[in-house]
Amino acid sequence: MIRIYKFIFCFLVIVMAAGETAYTQILNIERLRMEKDTARYFQFKTTFGLNVFNRSAGVDDPVNLFGYNLDVNAIYFPKDHAYVFVSNFDYLRINDADFLNFGFVHGRVNFLRERMVNYEVYGQYSFDNFRGLDPRLLVGGSLRVNMVKSDRVTFTVAFGGLQEWETWQHPYREEIVEVSLVKSSNYFSLRATLNEYVDVNLVNYYQVGYDRSISDFRQRINSSTIINTKITDRFSLTNSFDISYENRPIVPVTNVIFAFKTGLSLDF
Repeated sequence: MIRIYKFIFCFLVIVMAAGETAYTQILNIERLRMEKDTARYFQFKTTFGLNVFNRSAGVDDPVNLFGYNLDVNAIYFPKDHAYVFVSNFDYLRINDADFLNFGFVHGRVNFLRERMVNYEVYGQYSFDNFRGLDPRLLVGGSLRVNMVKSDRVTFTVAFGGLQEWETWQHPYREEIVEVSLVKSSNYFSLRATLNEYVDVNLVNYYQVGYDRSISDFRQRINSSTIINTKITDRFSLTNSFDISYENRPIVPVTNVIFAFKTGLSLDF
């Protein structure tokens, strides 16, 4: 009976942690842009969380959990351009087994950012060992159109393309699958400041590429909603919900994933 309770406990911990860290393969860089005041040329933001505890149903059946998540974001925008750096790492271990190990590093340059029509280039490295992806590399660019840009509302649409390289571990066979695809990558973003304390971000991505190995298109759709609530000049509460759908995953993994996160942020 003790072992049954231990199994149920571990299962629930994994499910909850997966819900918190199951990021999509589409990095919603738009929701991570931190530009609020053009008088500030550099902004840095970091969020850190740590979980460490042990709970045991019996002295011979210990359950030790260790997990952390780290976000480091920075943006530098002198004059006409913006330079963005974003990174995130999530890790979870129960006893001696690693259950989640996810991370990415992303760099981007947005040229002529204040103009109605501007453009950007970017590169990214990421891994998601829980889903069998390690690594994913991509380079790309897009044309951005600032449809609405005011102190309270910003609405942007973007059209572009990317080249990506992925290496997957098949979940059921001892097989490594490598793919290289050219994709169309498009998105729109809406940012609205409701008042001096609450700010809402909505981003929707659509990516599609033709894979000759299956003679069909692989598509990804991602939606992200973020609500930032200011507590003080330095602290804010952030709630985010992400959901992603992929019609034809490279290997048989779940094609719909979502994540809800809430946390406290410190701004410098």
